[in-house]
Amino acid sequence: MTSGRVIHNLALVGFMGTGKSSVGQLVAAQLHFRFADTDELIEARAGKPISEIFIDDGEEHFRALEREAVAEALASHPGVLALGGGAVLAAETRALLRGYPVVFLSVELADVMRREGLTIGRPLLAINPRATMRQLLDERRPLYEEVATVTVKTDDVPPEAVAAAVLAALTTR
Repeated sequence: MTSGRVIHNLALVGFMGTGKSSVGQLVAAQLHFRFADTDELIEARAGKPISEIFIDDGEEHFRALEREAVAEALASHPGVLALGGGAVLAAETRALLRGYPVVFLSVELADVMRREGLTIGRPLLAINPRATMRQLLDERRPLYEEVATVTVKTDDVPPEAVAAAVLAALTTR
């Protein structure tokens, strides 16, 4: 509950490595909600991993699939929804998130690097992962902040503690 209102939907946004999926599952369990991850929805619909979508069809095609998956999930999924790290790049997605409780799981570059490492199989990080991560994080942070109703820092914090912080932030807002 937030301010006496019952939460029926909750979206988690943030950069890769913030724990959107693991934290989202924990929060959903605590609230007795269903959990969905838009990256998993995209992969199921496309019949292949996101890395293959990028390689076979390109980023533009992936982003179109992502916009569709987010719009459909926000319209039909009662529960906790984890959005892919780049979902907020689309103005349409940011507009759809208005009016929803949105938690921004915030992370700093050093923590992302520790969690994700330099040899991860993410298409956007194929060349110079550290510099690319810094650039992506710097570009996306203002967009995460734009859509967020609550921000929870995840640096050096285990998923269970992040989930507890999310629930505490929602009940005090």
